[in-house]
This record gives sequence, C-alpha cells and structure tokens, in this order.
Amino acid sequence: MPVDVSKVSDFDLIQMCINEDMNYFSELMRRYKNLVFSVILRMVNDKEEANDLAQEVFIKVYKNLHKYYPEFKFSTWIIRITTNHVIDFRRKKKQESVPIEDVEYELSSEESPEAQYIRKERDHSINSLLEALPDMYKIPIVLYHKEGLSYQEISDIIKEPLSKVKNRIFRARKMLKESIINTGVGEYYGV
Repeated sequence: MPVDVSKVSDFDLIQMCINEDMNYFSELMRRYKNLVFSVILRMVNDKEEANDLAQEVFIKVYKNLHKYYPEFKFSTWIIRITTNHVIDFRRKKKQESVPIEDVEYELSSEESPEAQYIRKERDHSINSLLEALPDMYKIPIVLYHKEGLSYQEISDIIKEPLSKVKNRIFRARKMLKESIINTGVGEYYGV
C-alpha cells in the first residue's frame, strides 16, 4: 500500500529518505521551499538569485540529510543551512549592502492613496536602514521579526547562546531606532 507522504512527520520522512528511497525528498522540498526561498530573498533581494541559492541549499540538505539530529526541529536545521549558505555566497561576492525584501502591498480600501504612499515610503526607508545593519544584527532581527522564529530557534540556527541572540536583537532595534530618528524617518512614527 503506497504511503501518503503528506501525512508523514518530518522525522519519519527523513528516515524514509535515508533508509528507503531518496524520492521522498521531494516532499521535504515541498514543505520547506517557501520558507527557504523567503529567507534567501530577504537576504539577497533578487528572485533569480534566490531561486538559484534555494536549489543549492536543497542540494546541501540532500547531501547532508544523514547529519540531521532529531532533537532539533527540521525547520531550524534547514534555516541554519540556508543562512550559512547565503552568508558564504555574500562573502564570495563581497556585497556591501543587501536589501532585506521587496515589499508587496495589498491595497486597503480604508487607506487613502496618500496614506498608502506614505506607508510604502516609510517601509522602504526602514528596510534600507535594516539593510545597513551588520549581519550579526540583521540576521537575528530578520529571523525574529520577519520569519517569526523564537529566540531559541534563532540561537540554534546561528549557534550562539540565547542571551547573545536576545542582546543582538535588542541592539539591532536600538540601532534602527537611532537611525530612524537621525534620518527623519521617525516623523512617520511620531518619534
């Protein structure tokens, strides 16, 4: 009787890939492709580059699946591989500044065109300020605020103590607030 892989847990699916048939890997890719792509896109801001990097990440995951330890969530493990791969890629490219994301907006019928424009400009300005942060601050704050990961998950991904993760997110917020005030973007927030 064929297995309905959509109902199999990540851990069991990984075991099936390792022990039986790597064809089950396509289900793992289906489950995590959006997360991987989203993290990469926020770090490189180029859809084609993000697609290429996502494929490279899944090749790494495929080759290293036997190294996965079940005491960690699979999503944490795959995000760690993703962020490390992008950091290595950026180092090789020696990029100085990387946009966090292309913001797509849903038009609200309650918001005037002027309010929509101001919001878009404010968000673009904040994303530009976020881009300027060093990676040691940018990565944790993006994973926390944009990807919704917990402090512990971020700690597992970047392999830093929980206290350091909390400190870096705190400092990143403080640096962003100072930049917002210094650049005049703060007037949008009444700062």
